[in-house]
Amino acid sequence: MGEARSVYIVAAERSGDLLGAGLIRELKAQTGDDITLAGVGGKAMAAEGVDSAVDITGLSILGFFDGLKSFGLLKERVAQTVADIIRTKPDMVVLIDSWGFMLRVAQGVREQDPDIRLVKYVGPQVFATRPGRARTLAGAVDHLMTILSFDAPYYEPHGLPVTFVGNPTLDRMPTGDGPGFRARHGLKPDRDVLLVLLGSRSSEVRRLWPSFEGAVKRLMEDRPDLQPVFLVAEPVEDILVPRLEAVGWFHVGEDEKADAFAAADTALACSGTVVTELATVGVPTVTGYRLGWLTWALIRALRVMKAPFISLVNIAAGRMLVPEFVQTRCTPSRLSGAVAEFLDDPQRRSALGDELMAATRELRGEGDASRRAAETVLTLLQAD
Repeated sequence: MGEARSVYIVAAERSGDLLGAGLIRELKAQTGDDITLAGVGGKAMAAEGVDSAVDITGLSILGFFDGLKSFGLLKERVAQTVADIIRTKPDMVVLIDSWGFMLRVAQGVREQDPDIRLVKYVGPQVFATRPGRARTLAGAVDHLMTILSFDAPYYEPHGLPVTFVGNPTLDRMPTGDGPGFRARHGLKPDRDVLLVLLGSRSSEVRRLWPSFEGAVKRLMEDRPDLQPVFLVAEPVEDILVPRLEAVGWFHVGEDEKADAFAAADTALACSGTVVTELATVGVPTVTGYRLGWLTWALIRALRVMKAPFISLVNIAAGRMLVPEFVQTRCTPSRLSGAVAEFLDDPQRRSALGDELMAATRELRGEGDASRRAAETVLTLLQAD
């Protein structure tokens, strides 16, 4: 590739940080470290040698009114990110997920230095809501690397080139040791394990905790032998662990994720990437979600939701493989009832596990998504 090219990678929350880390690792491997990397991100990117130029704490924002409350912070971090990119003057900027933040960064960079190539990694889900974002993104960046095989027709009519690289998150799912996990933590091998995941955003934990706590209590009242295990994401340890310890519930960290997945008979999870991860390894899952009430009211009033489901697994399958309970339907009784149906029917669980794994194969693509993302970045750099 001649002289070393430079790439600036931006991630504003945990999921993007992990995608960024995978991309960094592959860029180094494919260039023999003959590439200059810088960026904004979290611990995962830092572990790959790219320390963040901007503090991303507090940028994991979801919902219109949550965004308004944090607008000052967001605006400040956008300005800092744009300033560092202009100072660094990379050949390319890769903007990962986080629609609102990345759009503002892209617009700021484009305004100050239009020669810097801008690549978006993970597009907004325009198939589900706000299709106008496809045109907006096409006017803000030069290329889209998508993790969804069905994204291209939404963007290409607006002149935005699209490359499907697959979903790196699903590549990261190693085979876990379920029996070892149970033995390590004193969980009985002949009793059901319910894995509970409340998301990686503090707002998700606060809104879902009453419903999830109530659901688990109901299930344990009817099934005293049930073994609930809470898998706690690193960004929400401070807010979630004290709640779990207050009621005496067992929890583990993300370092035991693969083994916990392998040990689970079923799961109760916050809607998001983790639902797709669970489906990839065949864990029957019930999912719930709550937005802020003002945001929810706005979504309902404007009828911006287009997709029939909120889970990618259900969208890919075209039917409800993962029971979904959103907003007013996300209640302890409904969640516990749906989980109980899985617990009471081992044969259904087994059959559903196979269906879930089949539904995620297309989402996963050909595998090695981070490698293909890096190949795309390097190809685009060579084309300059």
